[in-house]
Amino acid sequence: MLDTSPLTLVVERFADRLRAAPQSRLQRGAAAEALELARELAVRAQRLESAASAAGAGAAPARVVPDAGLFVVGDQVAVAGLDLVEALRATTPATDDAPATDDAKAPSAMLDEAVRLVEQAEIRAMR
Repeated sequence: MLDTSPLTLVVERFADRLRAAPQSRLQRGAAAEALELARELAVRAQRLESAASAAGAGAAPARVVPDAGLFVVGDQVAVAGLDLVEALRATTPATDDAPATDDAKAPSAMLDEAVRLVEQAEIRAMR
């Protein structure tokens, strides 16, 4: 099983910082940055989940994280990030019986990319 603790840690840290941030910082762009991140994490989780469950069936349309206001973006980042953590845990790496497609990324690469995405969003939001 993939160790997803690096993603869990950065998501929880950023969510906690957002929850503790003053309204002025959220209004200056931190909330918008966090909402954009939550939406991206949710899309990634939905892609993984639909690939794992659909198995060739028509994929459901992507659900978009709504703009619920400044004071909930920390929770939205946490939920979307932890959804991605669970989707990554459920992803099994390609085997000889079921090889990965050329454009598919390994779960560990997706994890590393998501960690960097969260870290960069945190830097932009909290400067």
